[in-house]
Amino acid sequence: MKKWLISTALALTVALPIQAQDYQPDPNAKAGGGIVVTYKDDVATLDPAIGYDWQNWSMIKSLFDGLMDYVPGTTELRPGLASSYEISDDGTVFTFHLRPGVKFHNGREMTAEDVKYSFDRVTNPTTQSPGAGFFGSIKGYDAMADGSASELSGVKVIDPMTVEVTLSRPDATFLHVMALNFASIVPKEAVDAAGADFGKVPVGTGAFKLAEWTIGQRLVFAKNTDYWRPGVPYLEQVTFEVGQEPIVALLRLQNGEVDVPGDGIPPAKFREVMGDPAQAARVVVGGQLQTGYVTMNVQMPPFDKLEVRRAVNMAINKDRIVQIINGRAVPANQPLPPSMPGYTKTYKGYAYDPAAAKALLAEAGLGDGFDTELYVMNTDPNPRIAQAIQQDLAGIGIKASIKSLAQANVIAAGGEPDQAPMIWSGGMAWIADFPDPSNFYGPILGCAGAVPGGWNWSWYCNEDLDAKATEADSITDPSMVGERMQKWSDVYMAVMNDAPWVPIFNEQRYTMKSTRMGGADALFVDPVSIPVNYDYVYVTDVQ
Repeated sequence: MKKWLISTALALTVALPIQAQDYQPDPNAKAGGGIVVTYKDDVATLDPAIGYDWQNWSMIKSLFDGLMDYVPGTTELRPGLASSYEISDDGTVFTFHLRPGVKFHNGREMTAEDVKYSFDRVTNPTTQSPGAGFFGSIKGYDAMADGSASELSGVKVIDPMTVEVTLSRPDATFLHVMALNFASIVPKEAVDAAGADFGKVPVGTGAFKLAEWTIGQRLVFAKNTDYWRPGVPYLEQVTFEVGQEPIVALLRLQNGEVDVPGDGIPPAKFREVMGDPAQAARVVVGGQLQTGYVTMNVQMPPFDKLEVRRAVNMAINKDRIVQIINGRAVPANQPLPPSMPGYTKTYKGYAYDPAAAKALLAEAGLGDGFDTELYVMNTDPNPRIAQAIQQDLAGIGIKASIKSLAQANVIAAGGEPDQAPMIWSGGMAWIADFPDPSNFYGPILGCAGAVPGGWNWSWYCNEDLDAKATEADSITDPSMVGERMQKWSDVYMAVMNDAPWVPIFNEQRYTMKSTRMGGADALFVDPVSIPVNYDYVYVTDVQ
């Protein structure tokens, strides 16, 4: 067994025996005060096994912790609830040593039994976790997935402060998985007491705890004074006001009533904001591992026909869509964003060619076109983008009626096998959970995600590609990282050949903050605690 401090080298996506660099707190940070964050839509759940959308991701991350974590504002792994770990020589056995004295919000100390319970719970089909597939490399996962087992055979409690996880195969992404919200540790007694309502009364070990939730109005997070990380959080309170139109939220920010507009800068106001030096000074810009795409449900005719899916890929004018969002993105031609390892630089994608698209429809026996539905989140600019897609489809004879719904309703529709023929993912578009090409496959293109409640809205399941993905992630030798990335490139090229998606664009993140907000800009475009790392931001007007 090799004894390693918790650390990683991002480019290799494996743990290396080097000293982990922890976060250096801002010397100007002040403790106290509170902030107001706005969102248009209400929050669906704060259960870390279930929550998987833009607005609840950072909320959940502030309420819960996992065995691993990330240095704030970066993609560098650091210690979480585990203070250290050991890995077997064959890379399949991870022994995690837990921090002593960590308390849940209910006052009870966390133990290894809680770790085992949490992993069993998230992989139990009755939980319907969209993140269950992330744990697929743990021994016993298949038996959990098919309902023949009630616990993961690969997760073993050694003693109250030690848990051993055995994998069925080496997995280059496993330590990243341990930092996902889905791997958050929860107390069994709290889940048992709340049942299906645990997402409304969450209990974790995080920097904040839920103090109030008035459905449709606001959520209030209060500082966890027993938090195990010394010195944080700085804020005493974070208030999330929901039901706030983005344009109204911007006006309230300008009036000093709001600190962070959670839905970002309204597209209709983007040029105005950027053209005003006072407002532009509040804007924070950051890159992101993101792809916005249209899904086609391959189980619903006529999208079960390859020619139809390829025709749709050729019918959509991506350059025009990028113009709709004021050029804040680049056209996409594959699922992976350009900055992600494994991106195929030589691939050009499907050319915009309506005439060729019409020919493909005729080849599929649909020369007269067909009627379908396009689901879209109802926050601007997504309805306008959907209208542009609708117009492009009409140009080749496809009449797509738009179903503009709240985010939670679109997500729910996508998670049903026969409800949403097409979905524009905007506002919910995929941003990497961790910086590795595998993350763009399993949850949204792999068979494990094509389940009720899952995020594989195309319901695409190619078992041969699943096997190739598994083969790629079994390569943990740092000297073979190039071979691993080539295997992932091959997987995504095969996906594009089957065309279950239309990749539309890769977007930059633009957000705003009030003049009283303190903390590094990276905390407001945090690549992991999307959109904001609430544990480390602060306000400058505390007396």
